[in-house]
This record gives sequence, structure tokens and C-alpha cells, in this order.
Amino acid sequence: MILKLLLITIVLMAGITALLGIRILIQKGGKFPNTHIGGNRNMAKRGIYCANTQHKIASKDKRHILKDTLS
Repeated sequence: MILKLLLITIVLMAGITALLGIRILIQKGGKFPNTHIGGNRNMAKRGIYCANTQHKIASKDKRHILKDTLS
């Protein structure tokens, strides 16, 4: 019984994975969509970036502030 359920689950998961990738396989130059925040133009227009980018921006701003206060 458990083996039958495991086999059904594996077949279903393989089918779902194939269906998700079918557009990428058929389309010329197809690739997975960029779902990262940094790849979203509307978010960038609003000034919303991923955590890594926001950290880099904040660190850069702090360095400029420190240079100005030390000079």
C-alpha cells in the first residue's frame, strides 16, 4: 500500500515538473522567469530592492557620511 502511494506520488511530481518546464523547453531561448525582487522593474521604480542591495546602498551611504564628518 505504501509502495503504491509512493509510486503515485513520484509519478505525479514528475508530471508536474515536466508541465512547469514545458514552456522553457519548447520556447526558443526559453528560461525560467526572474522572480527575484531585484528583477522586478516596478519594485525598482519604487525604490524597493532585495536585502543585499539595500545593505550595499546603506553601507555606501554610511561611508560617505563618515568621510564627510572626519574631513
